[in-house]
Formats: sequence, structure tokens, C-alpha cells
Amino acid sequence: KHTVYILDEPTTGLSFSDVQLLIEVLLELRTKGHTVIVIEHHLDVVKSSDWVIDLGPEGGERGGSILVEGTPEDIAACEESFTGQFLAEMLG
Repeated sequence: KHTVYILDEPTTGLSFSDVQLLIEVLLELRTKGHTVIVIEHHLDVVKSSDWVIDLGPEGGERGGSILVEGTPEDIAACEESFTGQFLAEMLG
């Protein structure tokens, strides 16, 4: 039986090493056929994702529109995306 997991900012309060452990667990869940939906700002989680939906262009009243969706590389290629700009630096 496969499960859909929805996590809202699961890295809040975690140390760097705990974030890495969380990413390993999320990837293992995916490998076992589960679906994992994560609402997150932590770029290590974003860059480890299969598919990203980037909302913006900013937060609050200045956001809420889908700027770009796709792989982390697709997000990094979107010049209008603040997330993409930072992600591009991480992905090199």
C-alpha cells in the first residue's frame, strides 16, 4: 500500500545534519513508491526534489502565482524566480 505524505516546512528547527537525515528518509519513502509533498524553503530539500512548484514572485500579497514548475534545474533556469537564482548558485 502506498501513502501520500504532506509535510509543511519539516526542516524548521533542524540542524544541518538532521536536514540531511530528513532528506534521506524522504528519498527512501519515494524509492518505496510513496508520494511525498513538501512545502519548504530550505534549498537542500528543494534541490533534492523530483519536481518543484515555485510560487511568487514574492511572499504574501505580492505572491501566490506559479512562476515556474519542473525539476530543480528548470527552477534554476528561471530568471524571474528568486528561488531559482539561489538554486542556480547551489547547482553550479
